[in-house]
Amino acid sequence: MPMHDWSRVNAGLFHHFHQGWCWEIGGALNRGPLPDGYTALVEQRSGSRETDVLAIEEKAIDDATAGGVALRVRPQTKHVRQSERDYYADKASRIAIRHRLGRVVAFIEIVSPGNKHDDVSLRNFCEKVVEAIRSRIHVLVIDPFPPTRRDPAGIHKAIWDHFEEDDPFNLTGDQNRVLASYEADGINTAFIETIAVGEALPAMPLFIAPGVHVPVPLEESYSRAWNATPKSVRRLVE
Repeated sequence: MPMHDWSRVNAGLFHHFHQGWCWEIGGALNRGPLPDGYTALVEQRSGSRETDVLAIEEKAIDDATAGGVALRVRPQTKHVRQSERDYYADKASRIAIRHRLGRVVAFIEIVSPGNKHDDVSLRNFCEKVVEAIRSRIHVLVIDPFPPTRRDPAGIHKAIWDHFEEDDPFNLTGDQNRVLASYEADGINTAFIETIAVGEALPAMPLFIAPGVHVPVPLEESYSRAWNATPKSVRRLVE
C-alpha cells in the first residue's frame, strides 16, 4: 500500500482517515507488539487544529519486555540524530510525582493540515512534542504532508531545532514525508525515515523505555484504515 498524497484533499476529509488510522495503529499495538501492562489509547483532543494522540500507558510493571515484541536492539533508520544539551542542563535534583493508575510513557502524533496552518499552530505542535521529550516521554511523529514555508526542511527539523538548532537536516527530492521517533533519555536520540508519495510505509520504532522499543506496523494499519475509507475519498488521492 503506497503513501497517498493527502495534500489533495481538505482537512476535513483527511481528518476522517486520520481518526481511522489512529484506531488501527492502537489496535495493532494492543494485539501484539506492546508488552504486558502497556496499553495504547486514542486520546481525542478538542479543536480542529489539534491532532488525536495515541498514548501508551504503563500499568505499574517493572519488566519492560514481559510479553509482546519489545526490542533492545537499536533501530536502523536512514537518519539518526543525538543531542546531549538537555542532559547536562537537567542534572538538578527533582521530586517525581507518579500517578497510581499508571503514567504515559510514549505517544504517537499524526500530523494534520491544521498543525501547519500558520506559524502559531506549527510552534504549538512542536513545543508540545519538545515538552514531552523533555519530560522523558518518548514520541513518534508521522507527517504525511509535504513541507511548507513554515517547515521547509520538514517537521523533524522544526522539532529538533529546539535541541540542536545548528544540526543540518535537508529533504531530498520526492523524499519529503517524514517519520521521526524520539527516544527521550536526557541524551535524546531521533530516528528518522523519509519517504515519497507512492512508497510503502516502513515500520517505525516507538520507545517505551530507554533502550527498549516496539515496532509500529504503519503499513498494516494504514492499509486497514485505507480499506475502510469511502471510495469517493480514495479517488481524490489515488
